Amino acid sequence: MLQQQLTTLLAQTDIALTEKQQQQLVQYVELLNKWNKAYNLTSVRLPEDMMIKHIMDSLVVAPHLPGHHYIDVGTGPGLPGIVLAIALPDTQFILLDSLGKRVRFLMQVKHELGLKNVTPVQSRVEDYQPSVKLDGVLSRAFASLQDMVDWCSHLIDHSGKFIALKGVFPSEELESLPVGVKFEQKITLEVPKLDAQRHLIILSKD
Repeated sequence: MLQQQLTTLLAQTDIALTEKQQQQLVQYVELLNKWNKAYNLTSVRLPEDMMIKHIMDSLVVAPHLPGHHYIDVGTGPGLPGIVLAIALPDTQFILLDSLGKRVRFLMQVKHELGLKNVTPVQSRVEDYQPSVKLDGVLSRAFASLQDMVDWCSHLIDHSGKFIALKGVFPSEELESLPVGVKFEQKITLEVPKLDAQRHLIILSKD
């Protein structure tokens, strides 16, 4: 049922995934659904809704990540990080969250799905120091652009990007960006079966 739904949704995008990658996404939804009952990881309760609101909503970002090292701050149950790690097996993802129960879930997902390119980390973002040079900081429903830049600025240098997954285009947030940060690009995302606006906002350091 979920596999068929995923195949139908993917057919409405330009994203090509192998059979194994599709199986991993289905398995991830099944794990999320199972753990959600005890851990309350997401307010989305039905697996078929998770497939649209979480999987596809994260997956549409994959074509826009050119680098090889990213950190997903405030990843929660691994969104978008787990989904992107499945779609981009040659790219490394640090999944950062301050809550132990979420990180335990991420460790389980990593183990069960055999994901070698995922590093779950329990930490506050302000306290975390990456051991590798990062191409970008990812954030989905984590904070305002201003907070994202304030809290995550130490994670990247001038060649790195702040990449925020947003709903409605955040005009007001962009007008109040701190000094030293510039708006680079907005990408309008199309999520199959999702009747809502989605934008990818890319910022960099001046």
